[in-house]
Amino acid sequence: MAQLTTTVNTLNFSSTPGYSPKISWSTGVAPTVVMSICFLLGFPGNIAVIILKPDWETMSNLSQSLMLSLAVSDLLCMLTIPVWIYSLLNNWMIGLVSCKLIMYFVYCTIYGSLLTVTLLSVQRYLQVVHLQRSLNRVEAWKLLVPLWLAAMILSTPELVVRKLVEQQHWTICKNKHSSDGQRLAVVLTETLVVFLSLSVMLFTYISLYRKVNRAAFFNNPQTTSLTTRITVTSVVLWMPYLSVNVLGVSAISLKNEGLLKFCEDSWSIVGAVTFINSAVNPLLYAFTSIHFSTLCQNIAEQLRQKFRIP
Repeated sequence: MAQLTTTVNTLNFSSTPGYSPKISWSTGVAPTVVMSICFLLGFPGNIAVIILKPDWETMSNLSQSLMLSLAVSDLLCMLTIPVWIYSLLNNWMIGLVSCKLIMYFVYCTIYGSLLTVTLLSVQRYLQVVHLQRSLNRVEAWKLLVPLWLAAMILSTPELVVRKLVEQQHWTICKNKHSSDGQRLAVVLTETLVVFLSLSVMLFTYISLYRKVNRAAFFNNPQTTSLTTRITVTSVVLWMPYLSVNVLGVSAISLKNEGLLKFCEDSWSIVGAVTFINSAVNPLLYAFTSIHFSTLCQNIAEQLRQKFRIP
């Protein structure tokens, strides 16, 4: 996530009167479109989850707290998108402090969302595969406080490396590292966090998928479909970013300028794609729940009977 907002790093602007800024597709237009769609979907979606709490009465108190934490972190992440869309098309005019704090805030929400999803997957794994209910008796704050502290600690590099840089008479809020070692440390840390989180999610949901297929009382196509969607969506949305980060670590280590240039250009797109995860989480973890699916089926059945549809 060190490069989630590289979209503002490589825009080609000029402040000359009458000059029309040239925004490249890969580093400007495409990320703007992706983030705009994310905001339109994710902002109302997460608000709906927080207000309506669909099917939450069937969940344990811990599950409800984790769901709320996920929705809040995703909503806060969505709130920062308009600022970055504006920064793609305009000069950064709100100062260095805001540059650092806004980026720190963005990273906190993204790390908070990622770690919350990981914790949700561990909880479901323990409940279904090992039939453990003891985790549900743990007070939510004992898990959420360390989780958000971890997110805040992991985000601190942004307070150090985020700078205001003059580029072609245009002020840009971007990462500016003091050395290759510092840059490597930042990118490597983010890569390890994402890799470990995705590994835990994959392991827990693959195990859960196998358990669902074996157990008669869990032999429900809707349950299987839900776990598959969660796994595939999380991996698909985060894997491009993880892959580019791995290449970035290699490029910095080997001092391969060509590969590093490719990574810098690619970070703009894959960084914007990660915002999609915060936009679709309400659908994956709330509105596509088993009970919600069952309710939709019941409504459809009633409509078929009412209108005598075969």
